[in-house]
Amino acid sequence: MTPIRRLLIANRGEIARRITRSARSAGAVVIAVYAPSDAEAPHVKEADLSIALMGSTAADTYLDIGQILAAARETGADAVHPGYGFLSERAEFASAVLAAGLIWVGPPPKAIAAMGDKLSAKRLMSTAGVPVLPTLEIGTSDEFYALPPDMRMPVIVKASAGGGGKGMRVVTASEELPEAIMGAQREARAYFGDPTVFVEPYIADARHVEIQILADDHGNVVHCFERDCSIQRRHQKVIEEAPSPTLDDKQRRAMGAAAIAAAVVTDYRGAGTVEFVVDPSGEFWFLEVNTRLQVEHPVTEAVTGIDLVREQLQIAAGLPISFAQDDLAIEGHAIEARLYAEDPEAGFLPATGTLLEWTPPTDPNVRWDSGVETGSVVGVEWDPMLAKVIAHAPTRTEAALRLALALSRLRVRGVVTNREFLVSALGHPQFLSGQATTDFVRSTSVALARVPSHKEIVTAVGVAALVGQSMRVSAMPVLASLPGRWHTGALPASSTTFAVGGQIITVYYERQRDDSFALTITGGLVDDPLSEPVSSTARLHTYGSGSVHLEIDGKRTVAHVACQDSKWWVQTEQGDLVLEELPRFPEPEVPDIVGGLRAPLSGITVQVAVDLGTVVQPGELLMVIEAMKMEHRVLAPYLGTVTELLAVTGDHVAGGDLLVVLEAEV
Repeated sequence: MTPIRRLLIANRGEIARRITRSARSAGAVVIAVYAPSDAEAPHVKEADLSIALMGSTAADTYLDIGQILAAARETGADAVHPGYGFLSERAEFASAVLAAGLIWVGPPPKAIAAMGDKLSAKRLMSTAGVPVLPTLEIGTSDEFYALPPDMRMPVIVKASAGGGGKGMRVVTASEELPEAIMGAQREARAYFGDPTVFVEPYIADARHVEIQILADDHGNVVHCFERDCSIQRRHQKVIEEAPSPTLDDKQRRAMGAAAIAAAVVTDYRGAGTVEFVVDPSGEFWFLEVNTRLQVEHPVTEAVTGIDLVREQLQIAAGLPISFAQDDLAIEGHAIEARLYAEDPEAGFLPATGTLLEWTPPTDPNVRWDSGVETGSVVGVEWDPMLAKVIAHAPTRTEAALRLALALSRLRVRGVVTNREFLVSALGHPQFLSGQATTDFVRSTSVALARVPSHKEIVTAVGVAALVGQSMRVSAMPVLASLPGRWHTGALPASSTTFAVGGQIITVYYERQRDDSFALTITGGLVDDPLSEPVSSTARLHTYGSGSVHLEIDGKRTVAHVACQDSKWWVQTEQGDLVLEELPRFPEPEVPDIVGGLRAPLSGITVQVAVDLGTVVQPGELLMVIEAMKMEHRVLAPYLGTVTELLAVTGDHVAGGDLLVVLEAEV
């Protein structure tokens, strides 16, 4: 045994904080590394020591092996934990750590290399008797490859060295295959440095089920049951749970045995995950081995009571796994949701901004693994995940509803998130029935955003208008001590206009002599009930620290209010509403440029596929914008000629920036 006393965490964000908790419990000093944009990040503040990395991008900070090892030497670290992502599945990094005389908290480099290439992994699994899908290997050329007789449409193109949904394309028609292969190769080369891709059958109505494994240097190999990760968008997981709602004991034993066989054939050590695709009949096939800790590991910890990071540290130190297979049992049900800075209504495009407030609720009791805090800047450099939220309850339904309630009570302001989509998905009948598959988001009517009721809108605009009035009175440089109802003559009611939920609402308010307000609310859509004025009597009972107790027609509502510039956030028991306060005298609108195509989000231009004067066909690629480890293609909407190019490769662009001007061909 070699105790770990000083642990360097070669990662950032929530996983660095998660590892810190277990390392501290084990008595280790925690050392963090950070890119310049992470200088004030929570994982840096919580570490015992922190070392700055020179550079700005992932490639020259968290992916720079030389800098990571230099930080370990400088701080006297005796072990390195890679977390997930970045260098966690790079065999050369594991080898470099071991060559430097440090403890590597992960599997042997040989196992990482064998499993890091999906094609070699599938060949190895086949020799161990683990079921695999037929595969068409594609080299690095752009040559078109015909499908073999045992493979029919639909198929899926995957990056051999990839993961996380990158370098992946679903193809439903043969004529689409060449373009899909080339697109996947380009993305694979950009993200993984290896353009090799392969094609395999796409299993419709499938479930994505994975088995958590642990192996030590004493010959012990165990599995910690399964996680179901079927709820995905863009082939990336967003909701995970343990146990799977569809596996029976026989399937669980069969998949557990296959996962252990995979660990044995690779001479595995440490924590890992063996992933499978399961068809509606229950038949399963090997997908890949993730040679690291998974994002969704907390649901396994919740139902088994095991600290997987502690087990990683113990195994790396030379100790055996702290339990045997027969010691494990599943207790209750756990569900995890990934809260992303992204806009579901815009195709789940990543969002950027500054978190004006980040306040997780204390009730209901759930686990919040986050890498952000109030004031954190969400930029284009890193993954858009803000937090993982995990609920554990005696039953699956209780876990889902508890998680949805916790998410709805979260106060997250300043950045668009997928929170409302997650709440909607968790309460969707198909999800609650346990029958959701990887096609859930596309095939169901799960709401991408919450549609507020008329009553909720009335309450929210009333709250915002009266809080705004109170703030203005408090900020008055003179006469602030006079009662708000004091005046020398009759005055018309004051008013504020808001845009909310696709509607324009005006609130007229007039203070009464008993300090209540007479409210009249008008506006809305033409066929909306709010088109008829709503009159109410309201009273603002308390106002402080953002908490408001507002009584409207004798019914008291507790709300939390925040504002910045013209934007208001009003949270009630029904959830959050975002209101835009409209100016009394609007600025004249500037007409848009005819034929102008704008950036769908903030990011970096990584490819410009056209030149001035190029004639493009509808759907033809114009530019590729990269943001938060994702590519976004800007396509020609119609036949036209490129008359202006306003971005070049390497440019940083903001969402809404003009990129290309096309003159339509008549």
